[in-house]
Formats: sequence, structure tokens, C-alpha cells
Amino acid sequence: MCALHLAICPWQDVHIQSKLLSCCVEIMGGWFFGAFADAICTLNTLQTNASALEQVRRERSHPQLQLQAMRSFLERAGLTVENLDHLNIIHVTGTKGKGSTCAFAEQILRGYGFRTGFYSSPHLVQVRERIRINGQPIGKELFTKYFWQVYGRLDETKDAHGGTMPAYFRFLTILAFHVFLQEKVDLAVIEVGIGGAYDCTNIIRKPWVCGISSLGIDHTQILGDTLEKIAWQKGGIFKPGVPAFTVKQPEHAMSVLRDRSKEIGCPLWVCPELEDYQADDGPLRLGLAGQHQRSNASLALQLSHTWLQRRCLPGRTGCESTFELYVSGRKDATGFKPSPIMLKGLADTEWPGRTQTLKHGAVTYFLDGAHTMRSMQACVHWFRETAAQHERNASGPVARVLLFNATGERDSAAMLKLLTPCQFDFAVFCPNITEAIASCNADQQNFNVSVENMLTRCLDNERSWRLHHSPGDNEGTQLLIEDSLPLVLEKKDDTLVFPCILSALRWITQGRDSVVADPAKTVLPVKPSIMAKAAPLCDAAEIHVLITGSLHLVGGALKHLDPASSK
Repeated sequence: MCALHLAICPWQDVHIQSKLLSCCVEIMGGWFFGAFADAICTLNTLQTNASALEQVRRERSHPQLQLQAMRSFLERAGLTVENLDHLNIIHVTGTKGKGSTCAFAEQILRGYGFRTGFYSSPHLVQVRERIRINGQPIGKELFTKYFWQVYGRLDETKDAHGGTMPAYFRFLTILAFHVFLQEKVDLAVIEVGIGGAYDCTNIIRKPWVCGISSLGIDHTQILGDTLEKIAWQKGGIFKPGVPAFTVKQPEHAMSVLRDRSKEIGCPLWVCPELEDYQADDGPLRLGLAGQHQRSNASLALQLSHTWLQRRCLPGRTGCESTFELYVSGRKDATGFKPSPIMLKGLADTEWPGRTQTLKHGAVTYFLDGAHTMRSMQACVHWFRETAAQHERNASGPVARVLLFNATGERDSAAMLKLLTPCQFDFAVFCPNITEAIASCNADQQNFNVSVENMLTRCLDNERSWRLHHSPGDNEGTQLLIEDSLPLVLEKKDDTLVFPCILSALRWITQGRDSVVADPAKTVLPVKPSIMAKAAPLCDAAEIHVLITGSLHLVGGALKHLDPASSK
């Protein structure tokens, strides 16, 4: 009863949820360990529990406290940093592309027959996506089992530690380490959350190899407002004597990384271009679209190659030492001839929500979770090229629609300006709420931002878009949804704001995508005048939709576009 109530109330106050959970404990005489829904709801309380928020406030002034706290939580969960040495870790950071790099590397090494663990963030549809074994999210049964093992140990020891419990991401990181150790993986690919130096994944002492993908400006309140400050944070994952690789970076950032590597005693190499790898069958084929994925693939090749050198696969005549290259003074890694397994790994890699294309009849969705200036530039380049190819094959006129949202301190106005050359017929905005009518969206609940703030941000984004297209336009506003949230507004024929992702998708597709039009899913009624604005969508032979600005938005869309992802 309690679990069901919590799961279907995505906007419910978290403190009320916590009280309800406490009531469940009293009524049932203890935690109900077998319920996956209870595990997710309990996990969500860690987003905003008072002790975790106090930790965050305290640690912002003293970031080194983050790792001290992480070690304490790890030990309370029954683990030690020495345990993590046995995971044979590949540790990867960066501003954009670190998830794709990890996906490439994991796919390659899995191809060699190794049992892989892969920890990434954020998740798109289900939180279990963050913790993968052999490329697949761990099952609900395993998640529930290991969740309660770790949560129980932390809960039992909290009174002796001032009532503290780890915050959401910290807990999931500990859970991932626990899962990988219990499941006896041969290696773990670990993606940094934010930054590097003080990220909670950086309690890793002895990774086998480290990687840094492309750097850019993001999370400035935490990492700093210059590329040099951000590079210093990212270089914090370097470890003495552990080989590290980076893609080519801007000059000043590269200088900081080199200084960090010397200071720490870490050999650092710059990855070559993908064209520098010799393949018998022409250019290397990648499973992920977009030119920017080429540097991610090169980094993944160097990381997996170095990991294999250390592992010394049976049948190899010997292992070339990366340290010999470092001693020789070479700072640029060289291309090599990828094995057939490596080539297949690159070609087979899938990483949903990043330059992903889904075609549902007359509607084609282009999904990319770009949320920084550089990643949005890459997204625009990919979309314009890919959408043009699809339009050449269309049977008639195509309508282009942008579905956008951005979160946090990100400069959404600047990102929207980058999107204007894409020539959209409509720009649609909505918060990262999957459905306005309550349903089981526990995996995608965010208690740290109010619904009002999310909708206000959407209205700001809509105004920015209008200013890019028609400066000085101050037309009045009108309600978009009848008898509904007063903040949901509409301003011009080509821009609309909806209260949730499903409402936006329903209006965009106009019944032409049977998956989105599922009658089992209900949405708030839209005013007839707004439905009338969709005539160009109904008349077009095809509809092309770019969904971008936030991985959470993309994940919410995938929940509706790919129902299997929710199972």
C-alpha cells in the first residue's frame, strides 16, 4: 500500500514520503526487503534527506571532505578502498563524451569474453541502467537484493554517525561497487559523476587506466568557471604510475592536464585521430553516430588496448609496456591495428539517448542529451546532416519540430541560439516530467526542483527562442491547457509550452505515432485553438523531431517511445 502510494505521487512532498515509509516500517515490523518499488522509493528519499543536504552545504566550502565522507560511508556499508583494487578499473572523466567512451570500451572488452561491470550516470528511464553487468542493466531482483544489503548496513550504523545517510549519487556509487564485487566482474568501467578530484568515484586508489574525454564549460558552481579550473578538477583522477589518456584538448586545458600528471606522477598521452588506426577494410565503423564520437572511439581504443596489455591475454607473446613509451618521452599515443574484436566492438556499441534515431512510421525522432555548448554544437551538426539524409528519402514535405528543456545553471538561451539554424517549424518546451497525470514514474522523480520552478524555466526558454526569431515581440499570453496549471502558457504560432513530456509528444505527433497515442495513457486536454495550430504537422508527409537539451528529457521521452525500456 505504502509503496504504491509513493510510486504514483511524483509531485508529493519528500518529507511526507519519508513519514509514510516510517509508518510502513512500524506497521510491518521492519523493512520489506522483497519489494523493488520500496527500494526505488527509499532510494529517492536520499535525494533530499536533511543530513545529506547539510553534508553538501558543508562540503562545498571544503570539497576534500567529500572523499573523507565517501570512505566513511563505504566502510559503513562493509567495504574498503582496498576491496576496490580488485575491480581492475577503467576510470573515465570529461565534460562530454565520457559515457560514450565508456560504452565503447566496455563493448570492446566484453567482446574478449570478460565479465564487465559498467557504472554510469544519469539513467534515462530506470535507475538500474546505471549499474550494468555484461552490458545489461542489473535485473530488478538483483537490484532489490543488493540495495537492501547496502541500505540496511548504512541505516543500522547511522545513529553512531550523527544520523547521516549518503546522498543519492553517493549511495548508488557504493551500491555499484558492492554489486561488481559480489558479481565477480573481471573489470569495472567507472564513469565519473561530476569533475574528478572530489567526485565520490575518486576513492578508487589503483585503477588500471584512466581517460579524459573532451573538456568544456559545465557545472561551473562546483568545478569553476574557466576551462583551466575544470581541467584541474578532471585531472584529479590521475594516480601515481597509472597510465592515462586524453583526447586533444584546448591548449590551456592541455597544459593544466600535463602539469597535473607531472605533479601526481602519472604518465599521460594524447590520443591520435581515428584515421591513424590501421584497418584492413577501410575506415572504422562506429555504432554511435556523429563526428564527435570519433575522438571518443579513439580514447576507448587506447583505454581497452592498455587494459589488455596489463591483463596479458592468453596467447599473446608479450605485453608492450606503456611505461616504456612514457620514459622515452613520447607524449602522443600512436595508432595501432585494432583486432577484429575491437572493430566489432566499436561497430556494435549502443548508447541510448546520444545521437540516437528512432523511426515510428511517419514520425522520426532524433534524440541527443546534449546539455553544454560544445555538445550542443555537435548535436546540431549531427542533426542537420542526419535529418537532411532522411528528408531526401521522404515522400513529401517534412515538418521539423524541436522539443527542448534544460536544467541547472546551464545557459539555455545560448544553446537555443545554436539550434536556430536548424529551421524548425515549431519549438516545443516542457519540463522533465514524463506525465502530468500521476503514474508510476518513481525512477524519474526529482525532489530537488519544484514543479513551479521547472515550468518557469520552460517559459524562460520559450521567451529566449522567440527573441532569437523575432526580437522585440511582446505579444500577450494565453493558457495552453484548459482548466489546468496556470503557469503553462503559449506565446506564438511556432512556440508552445506543455506541462509534461507526454502532452508535448501527443501534440507533436498528432496521432501519427501509435506508440505515443496509446489510449491507456491519458493527458490533460489541450485547447481547440492550440490543436488548430498543428495543421502543418497533419499536412506534412513526415514529422522530424529533435529532442535535446537534457538527458533527463531524452530519458522521459524514451519511456514513451520505447515501452520496453520501462520493463
